[in-house]
Amino acid sequence: MSRWRTVQPWLGTAARMGLAAVWLYAGATKVGDLAASGRAVNAYRVMPYELARVIGAALPFVEIALGVLLLLGLATRLVAGVSAALLLVFIAGIASAWVRGLAIDCGCFGTGGELPAGQSPSYGPELLRDLGFLLLAAFLLGCPRTRLSVDSFLDRR
Repeated sequence: MSRWRTVQPWLGTAARMGLAAVWLYAGATKVGDLAASGRAVNAYRVMPYELARVIGAALPFVEIALGVLLLLGLATRLVAGVSAALLLVFIAGIASAWVRGLAIDCGCFGTGGELPAGQSPSYGPELLRDLGFLLLAAFLLGCPRTRLSVDSFLDRR
């Protein structure tokens, strides 16, 4: 048990930094073209176009905010919960597109949207990747105490 108490904060730190990198990269790849991000959200065909545009434009900023908070280790459990919820939405969206036979790029790390005729989507690897990210968020939900974080500094006060 004492070994776990020594190792867990460092595993949590690795999970936190990994998930922070994912969110920061995902947001950074979309923030330069918010219209394309909106088109990518619209490609899922689950909401009206105008709402998809707004969500697509806001999403990169949400992802960057989650990444910065995780990088700092601030409100780690809360941010892990929001991350898990967002990842579940992404997983449901990808699965829905797959089941409905849509040929789209998920837009997870770039512009996304409809794929050219004849190009096949890669839904299986995308779902597995997002499930891996979800495991990182779940770990942080259960074990939010990590090293090198604002949370650990505030806990000592």
